[in-house]
Amino acid sequence: MIPEIHLQGNIDVVAASPLLRGMVLSISYAEQHGGIGLTKSGALNRKFVDWAAGNFLWPNYTTEELYSVDKVLNEGDMPPLWPVRQVSQRLKLLRKGGNLLVPTKRGRSFLTDPGSEFAVIASSYLYSHVDRFERAVGVRERLHIWEPLLPLLDVEAARGCSPTDVLVALYPELGLLSDTQIALQTWDLRSELKYGFLRRLCWIGLLYEQRQGLTLLEDGVYYKTPLWSEIFRFHPDEQKELVRH
Repeated sequence: MIPEIHLQGNIDVVAASPLLRGMVLSISYAEQHGGIGLTKSGALNRKFVDWAAGNFLWPNYTTEELYSVDKVLNEGDMPPLWPVRQVSQRLKLLRKGGNLLVPTKRGRSFLTDPGSEFAVIASSYLYSHVDRFERAVGVRERLHIWEPLLPLLDVEAARGCSPTDVLVALYPELGLLSDTQIALQTWDLRSELKYGFLRRLCWIGLLYEQRQGLTLLEDGVYYKTPLWSEIFRFHPDEQKELVRH
C-alpha cells in the first residue's frame, strides 16, 4: 500500500517545500501582475522565468547558477518550473486564458492557507505527476516501488545515503559488486531512482541533497528534512530490510 501523505505537525511548510513555495509565488505573481505571460508556443515567458529564478530560492537553480550556464533563461532552462506549472494547472489553481496563466478562484483561496493543501499537492506530485520527459505509463508502472522505498529511506536518509546505498539496500545482491560494476549494471535503475523518486522527494521538501564540492556528474548524499518526520511515521516492521527479486 502506498504511504499516505498527512501533515501531522506544526511546521512552516511553505518555507520547507520548494514546490509549494514555487506554486505560492507563481500564483501570487499571476494575481499581482494580471497573469503570467506565455510565449506563442505556450511556454512561460522570459520575464517570468527570470523573476522565478531570483525569487523561488530553489536549491541548485538560483539566478547565479542558471545564468552561469545560459545567457538568457527560457522555461526549459529552469526544470522546476515544469512541476510548478503542471501541478498548479492540474489542481485548477491556475488556468490558461489567452496568452496568460491566470489564478482561478480556487487558486486565490489557496493563497490564504497554502499549507492546508500540502497533502493533496504532495500526493499528486510524488505519485502521479508526469515530468517533461516522462510518460504516464512509466509513472504508473513504478508506483509500487514507493511502498518499500519510503520506509527504507526513513532509516537510510537519517544518516545520509547515496543512490548506490539505496540500490544496495533494495537489491542486496548488488553489495557483492564494486561501485564501478554497480554503476554499469544499474544505469537505468539509478536514473529512475534519482529522477523519479529522490529528486521528487527533494523538490517537495522531504529530502535534502548535500552537493557541496561535487561536480554535476557526481551523486550527492541525501538526508531527511524536518518536514519528513511531520509527514511519515513508519512502524519498525515496515523498516526491515526489503529484498526484491
